[in-house]
Amino acid sequence: MTTVLVVDGANVVGARPDGWWKDRAGAARRLHESLLVADVPQEQVVLVLEGAAKGGVRPGRDGHVRTRHAKGNGDDEIVAAAQDASEAGHRVYVVTADRILMGRVERYGATVLTPTWLLAELG
Repeated sequence: MTTVLVVDGANVVGARPDGWWKDRAGAARRLHESLLVADVPQEQVVLVLEGAAKGGVRPGRDGHVRTRHAKGNGDDEIVAAAQDASEAGHRVYVVTADRILMGRVERYGATVLTPTWLLAELG
């Protein structure tokens, strides 16, 4: 069974006070670049971006990382990504600290991981 890691880009970027708010697109690009070379245990990664962060990474696939741009609410796109992966028969993990979002993705059998976990994996 393929494992898929769905990443709440805004939540992960916001977990590190490194000035990301001055350049949201740049912060999203740095996260994407880190995910491309990361040795996470999941085979596929879906990075969900919203708002100004979308300017840092084009939507689509780069290796094992697929970037999805939220048309509106990022949480809705994260839920859709989790649902898509679950319905395809994949084991789903979602990285977020948003408690409401956690409940929404758990309905699709997703295991929730924290931004702190991902940041440690990224080094």
